[in-house]
Amino acid sequence: MALAVLIMAAGKGTRMKSELAKVLHALNARPMIHYVLDTAFALNPDKVVLIVGHQADAVKEATKGYRVEYALQSPQLGTGHAVMQAESTLSDFEGEVIVLSGDVPLTKVQTLQSLLNVHREKKAVATVLTAVLDNPTGYGRVIRGEQGDVLKIVEHKDASPAELAITEINSGIYVFNKQKLFDALKHISNDNAQGEYYLPDVFKIFFSQGERIAAVLAPNFDEIRGINTPEQLKEAEAILLSVS
Repeated sequence: MALAVLIMAAGKGTRMKSELAKVLHALNARPMIHYVLDTAFALNPDKVVLIVGHQADAVKEATKGYRVEYALQSPQLGTGHAVMQAESTLSDFEGEVIVLSGDVPLTKVQTLQSLLNVHREKKAVATVLTAVLDNPTGYGRVIRGEQGDVLKIVEHKDASPAELAITEINSGIYVFNKQKLFDALKHISNDNAQGEYYLPDVFKIFFSQGERIAAVLAPNFDEIRGINTPEQLKEAEAILLSVS
């Protein structure tokens, strides 16, 4: 089965207290995005698409050593909107699509391979990487059925008390059937406070169609840890040094 990897790398990263594009911040003397690209290429994909936006030219310059194609997201209107921008780049591609974030640099290749393997074994339309947190406040919860398949993904603000008690969270890393993904993206709405299109909204489409959604638990939270602040960047540097 053919594989494409989409990497969202358009964000400004205002909480980093810098004008630099978030994915270009140095992580142990290398741009953060390089770690994500190294992981993506270790999966031997047929295609890697980097979705750029803020400081697009600088991000392209920093990644010119990689065999990537680029899609431009301008303006930036959410994660769903980001993936929509890659549709034309994948017009001649049929297969599976992994979606990664350029500010989540610690995910291991083996974890993504497990995600792909489960996706294929279950013949799922989409498979989500999850993690368990002692304090999952603010994260979307993953609700599973008795067989382990995903019944629902609910945002923290929309969750019932029973759902809030669940500690398994959505990491924002996924594998999709390409055609089903872009079909579903045509049906999501930006009718929310931010006026943005959110990628997890495709799951509501899949659930309404009775499609199978699988989930894989990451070995630890560090692998799905996003970097949004200088403090989190330092924490990621320490984690990398501890395992190198």
